[in-house]
Amino acid sequence: MKSSFVGIVRAALLLALSFRVASAQQPAPAAAAPGTVVTTVIHNAGTQYGAWLMTAFDSIPASKYSFKPTPVQMPIGEIASHLESANYLLCTPFSGIPHPMTARDSTVDSVKALWPKDTLVVRLKASFAFCDAAFAKVTDANLADTLTLTLPSGTRKFVRAHLVLVFVTDLVDHYSQLANYMRLNGMIPPSSYPRPKS
Repeated sequence: MKSSFVGIVRAALLLALSFRVASAQQPAPAAAAPGTVVTTVIHNAGTQYGAWLMTAFDSIPASKYSFKPTPVQMPIGEIASHLESANYLLCTPFSGIPHPMTARDSTVDSVKALWPKDTLVVRLKASFAFCDAAFAKVTDANLADTLTLTLPSGTRKFVRAHLVLVFVTDLVDHYSQLANYMRLNGMIPPSSYPRPKS
């Protein structure tokens, strides 16, 4: 268990370093409090991708929210609704902060995808705020804790670090997806905006 945790931490640091090197228009990174150096690096990477995702969803016209490059891919609106659900699904267990489900929350993503752009963007923004607060509950010391989760497939155990990294890599995955959709529609993804002159 210890060697796999060390491997996860090494992967997180390499991943975070690559985000730092590749970033443009990066939000000011949070300073690490004692005992949260690794956690803060991971959180800053998630914050960067969350900011790019929100900028992308804000800049894409509502008329393009039904766009998908091929019939089997998710349309833009469904990516937004999927991310909202995934953020709560991952950030609730790794933080222990409950997210009370409403009737609208339990609506399937493919139906949510048809909601107006403004509704999707507001809900996605709220899920990122929730995850931001969730990171306040994570420290380097508790990254190795084992969490027991009840999933539709049954009860499973996860190391907290695993869920934290899945949250960030999910953002990276969907940002890459959305950036490709934007380019197919002649739009520039936020990570490619010109760097501000210093």
